[in-house]
Amino acid sequence: MSLVKSKKDIWFPALFDELLNPDWLGGTENVKPHTPAVNILESDNAFVLELVAPGRKKESFNIEVNENVLTISSENKSEKEEKNAEGKYTRREFSFSSFKRTFTLPETIDEDKINAQYKEGVLEVTLPKKEEALPKPKRMIEIS
Repeated sequence: MSLVKSKKDIWFPALFDELLNPDWLGGTENVKPHTPAVNILESDNAFVLELVAPGRKKESFNIEVNENVLTISSENKSEKEEKNAEGKYTRREFSFSSFKRTFTLPETIDEDKINAQYKEGVLEVTLPKKEEALPKPKRMIEIS
């Protein structure tokens, strides 16, 4: 445990520090601005992972599976140029954004049959369940 000295005679700057602190409304320190939101849906046959990433191309995504860990990453680069009449730059802007999400897969996922598609800003990754993890159909048992 560490002890911290408090300066009780200087309350005015401390008041401003508290009011101007961006975390006082519930904390923003753990929020990453370029991490897309994810929905995970489960059906009888598979899990479906929906990752919202509008404005990207499907070629910018990288999806890997290694030792029951699914990793989805993407890099997006763009460049804007404005030139004047002489062909000299008046303004040139670069933009770069990236993210990386990892998910630990349950043992019931058939890693060889995972597939993905990107449509209308949503990356959808289908994680099919192994045959032994699928629900078994009802069967009637005869009474002898």
